[in-house]
Amino acid sequence: MVYWILNESLSVLLFLLWLGMNLYLFIDTFNWYEEEDAYLYTRVMLGSTLAWARASATCLNFNCLLILLPVSRNLVSFLRGTSFCCGGVLRRQLDKSVTFHKTIAYGVAVNATIHIIAHLINIERYHLSQSKQAGELNRKLSGIGKSPNESYLNPIRNYDMNTTEILATTAGMTGLLITVSLILIMTSSTEIITRSFYEVFWYTHHLFVVFFIGLVIHGMGQLIRGQTPQSLLLHNVTYCKEHYLEWETSGQCPLPQFSGNDPVAWKWVLCPVILYICERIIRLWRFQQEVVITKVVSHSSGVLELHMKKRGFKMEAGQYIFLQCPAISQMEWHPFTLTSAPEDDFFSVHIRSVGDWTEALFSAFGAKEKTFKEPWKLPRLAVDGPFGAAATDAFQYQISVFIAAGIGVTPFASILKSIWYKCCNLSTGLRLEKVYFYWICRDPSAFEWFADLLCLLEAQMAEKGKAHFLSYHIFLTGWDESQATHIALHYDEKLDVITGLKQKTFYGRPNWDTEFKRIAENHPSNNIGVFFCGPKSLSQTLRKKCSWYSSADPRGVQFYYNKESF
Repeated sequence: MVYWILNESLSVLLFLLWLGMNLYLFIDTFNWYEEEDAYLYTRVMLGSTLAWARASATCLNFNCLLILLPVSRNLVSFLRGTSFCCGGVLRRQLDKSVTFHKTIAYGVAVNATIHIIAHLINIERYHLSQSKQAGELNRKLSGIGKSPNESYLNPIRNYDMNTTEILATTAGMTGLLITVSLILIMTSSTEIITRSFYEVFWYTHHLFVVFFIGLVIHGMGQLIRGQTPQSLLLHNVTYCKEHYLEWETSGQCPLPQFSGNDPVAWKWVLCPVILYICERIIRLWRFQQEVVITKVVSHSSGVLELHMKKRGFKMEAGQYIFLQCPAISQMEWHPFTLTSAPEDDFFSVHIRSVGDWTEALFSAFGAKEKTFKEPWKLPRLAVDGPFGAAATDAFQYQISVFIAAGIGVTPFASILKSIWYKCCNLSTGLRLEKVYFYWICRDPSAFEWFADLLCLLEAQMAEKGKAHFLSYHIFLTGWDESQATHIALHYDEKLDVITGLKQKTFYGRPNWDTEFKRIAENHPSNNIGVFFCGPKSLSQTLRKKCSWYSSADPRGVQFYYNKESF
């Protein structure tokens, strides 16, 4: 319970606030359309699906107002660096911006579905109002405005009007466009697509531009119409509804006049669209800036290491950037965690070949060939960022726990390098007193590029009398028979046969209950930051362990969970 209050209370509060606003807007709009006199005759034709369609449309607009804000990375990074977000709880909430974006997307999908179903029913009821089976009042209302340029209520002008003609209207065409765009965006955002076909996700997700344009134009179709204010003054609906046979003969009940509402979606989405345009302008400006590639290293584990320089580039340990290679794609930008430290005179990334784009990057840099290309023959890279991430808060704790799976070690490479620099520079204050580092990896060759850093840090800490500052545990989960034999023969040597470090490599997976229990016992009255980069399944396990081993007493040990999310 204590862990939930410390780590999840703000998330739950924001979720309830978002949900409450949706419910309020839905109920308020629903009741207005159910009770407003201007829509009494519209309700005669459509029934309660009028209110369902309009209420869901209002909620759809509200969610479209919010959906771009969590993925405005420059805005999020700016907020992380302000005094307003100096508290850990607020910064951790910003690190969940992608999760909030997905939550809002579900809200868009739900309200869009309600809106579509309600309007399909409305179109059918409009159509039936033209039939002989419809009531006399319905036929009377449908007959208003048969001549061109006259006011009308029923947009379906005659019973023989088919579905194709309805879709050919502004409301029909834009509605179909919005629906198809939303379906493609949602289906391409599933985990199986984003992991295996990232390019499909990337391109399809940009259909949100089409979605927003269609949303703004959709209301111009004015499918739903109500009685005009001037008509309401002359035509008392309470009385005239019961005397509809006298509309054209009685002076008390002149023929009602109808009009559609002015489109309002643009008012909801104007600010986020302007913000998005600003984000694109910043990215375009950064795209134009020159990036000098100073070093290219191909590691045997299928990892490409790139060292770069860029004028005015300033970073913090644990941040990430977006890379674009115009020679591969003019549109695609891919996120990579920085592996260099702020103290380096360059910035670097380590890229694992896991998809079409990264494989093309390997080929473009000659990583699959025996000799690398000359520097002037290397393809151009563009860099957007850096952006703040959860790992940047590692220095805010006295005790930090870093847990990485596979290539997820990259943010901790940056942090550990920065720690090494800070320990070399005695004038630099370091709040961090103890680091626990866990790395779970399948391939022994993956330790190659990272082991050198740990060796340097291990030696530096011993020289400064801080040998116990870093406690690292490397777990190898995959090996063959020949490797196992080689490991067994050299197990008694001082240095580990896999990493070359003093600390021996563990084989298999860690027992997280044992590890968390030991850390909690070693630091009984501390706030401990737990930072993870890796798969979702392990993240869920670690989150539960943080909750389980946090003390019920707020003065006891408390684990604060932080997960990398791009």
